[in-house]
This record gives sequence, C-alpha cells and structure tokens, in this order.
Amino acid sequence: MFEKRRYSVLAAMGLAAGTAFACASAASAEQPTIALPAGSPFPESLTATSDGTLYAGSLTNGGVVRARPGSAEAEVWIKPGAFGTRSTFGVLADEANGLLWVCSNDASRLGAKGPSDVEGSFVKGFDLKTGEGRISVALPSSPAICNDMALGPDSSLYVSNTAQPQILRLPFGGSKMEVWVQDGRLKGGLDGLAFGADGYLYANTFISGELFRFEVKAGSVGAIEKIETPRPLKFPDGLKADGTGFLMVEGGGSLSRVTVEGGKATLTTIKEFAGPTGLARVEDLIWVSEGQIVNLVDPSKKGQTPKSFQFRAVKADR
Repeated sequence: MFEKRRYSVLAAMGLAAGTAFACASAASAEQPTIALPAGSPFPESLTATSDGTLYAGSLTNGGVVRARPGSAEAEVWIKPGAFGTRSTFGVLADEANGLLWVCSNDASRLGAKGPSDVEGSFVKGFDLKTGEGRISVALPSSPAICNDMALGPDSSLYVSNTAQPQILRLPFGGSKMEVWVQDGRLKGGLDGLAFGADGYLYANTFISGELFRFEVKAGSVGAIEKIETPRPLKFPDGLKADGTGFLMVEGGGSLSRVTVEGGKATLTTIKEFAGPTGLARVEDLIWVSEGQIVNLVDPSKKGQTPKSFQFRAVKADR
C-alpha cells in the first residue's frame, strides 16, 4: 500500500508540472535565470543564505548545487553520494549554526535510484563554508521520506515525513530525532514547513492540498488547526515565511503570497512557473526551482530528461 501511495505522490507532482509547463514557458524568457549543471537534474527544494547564494539538491542524482550571486550557472558543491547521501530532497540554510541541512532519502521505490545504496531516510548537516559533512541523523520512523525542514524559535529542526502523517523534531544540539506530532489529519502527504511571525508552525500537504497550523508549546505540540483556503491547493510544495505571511509554490504552477487571518487564508498569485518545487527570497527577488518532475513518471516521457533545469526569479510584489 505504501509503495503505491509513494508512487502516487511522485506521479501527482509530474502531472502538475506538465499542466503548468505550457503556460509558464512563454514568460520564462523574461525572468532572470540560473542554469543547473547537466548532472544535477530535478531539483526538489531551494534555499538561500543572506548573501544571495542559492542551494538545491537533486531528487534523481543526489548531491547539492550552489549558485553564487550574479552567476549564470550553478556549480556542484557537494558531490553526489558524499557523506552517505543518496537522493537529496529538502535543503535549508542555517547560518546561525553554519550549516546546510539536507534531506537524504532512498527513493529507489519512487523510480530514483540515486548515487549510492544507502538505505533509509536522513537529515544531514554540512558545513556552510567547506561543504564537509558534520551531522547525520536518521529519521526514527519507517517508512520515511524526509521532505522539508524548518528551524524553530528554540533552534530545533522540524522535519516533515511525507511517508507518514508525522512532523519530527531534532532538538538543538541533539543527536536523535523525535516524533513531534503524528495525526491522521496529516495523511495527505506532508511537505512544506514554515514558522510564521505568530510563532506557530505551518505545513501543507501535497496530495490532499491542505494547509495546517500547529501551536508550539515549549517544544511540544498544542492545538492543531486546518486553515481554510479560498480554493483547493494544487499540489502545494515549498513554503517560506515572508513578512507577516508566507510565500508558497504549488506543483500546479503557482507562486503565491499566503496571508492567514484567524482560521482562513487568502492566496494572491504572483507568477506561474513550470512544475515549481521550492523557493527562496533574496532581497527583492523570489527565486523558484523548476523541478519538472513530470519526466520521472509520465510513461510517454520515460527515460527522457528535459534539456535543462533552471532557477527562475521574479520581482517580489512587496
């Protein structure tokens, strides 16, 4: 059952990317772009440091690429398979602790073998200056897919487990992850995580297209509330706090601003992209990774890799 569900997650991502590609491609030429190396396709996430450097992994090939400010092409920074990594999903820059957090997964059952034979799901911490591996923590649950991460006010790392309705927590300085919350309402494929200005943790679910808010009480979870959205979310993915609200990409193509008031959210579309999977704001630009996951699951495109992968940017609306 789980194998089938995992396949449906990736298939849904692919179908969403295909739907958005046609409408996004015409406008993309007008947007600032950074090309990804040929050996680092299918970026699943995106993060940035305060100097504007961008980082992303590769769902199929692993490793981490880095794009310095002003560069036209990203470079391989962490080699595929380094420090026991495999397929690389979520990435998160933690400048306060000098780390780049990376989700590493055995995604072979999703059709992505990856660069190594390491089994399981891990959070890996790499030195932001040298790129050397410093921390490796296995997700305690099985099955598990480490998807996205967020740093809490207490510097703990919160991790979404897409394979189960779980959010995990790695206490600051700890070496063992704990199940922070497990709730059947979250079974729709937990994905993007972000802490809001109100101190609550927010999460979206990729398959069911929902948005949730979690009360954080001294490291423990309090009330869990589903946030009403004005329309069904189309495979929501990357979620980042921005001002008093959030920025979010959906696999259906949209980059939107999300504002939450009470138990309701408003969505304002900023731009459409081709199968977006992650985002990062750098000053007045919002950078988006176009994952184009459709080529991994569409039978008619089996074995075909898009000619190129990019980070594309759009001016922030505020």
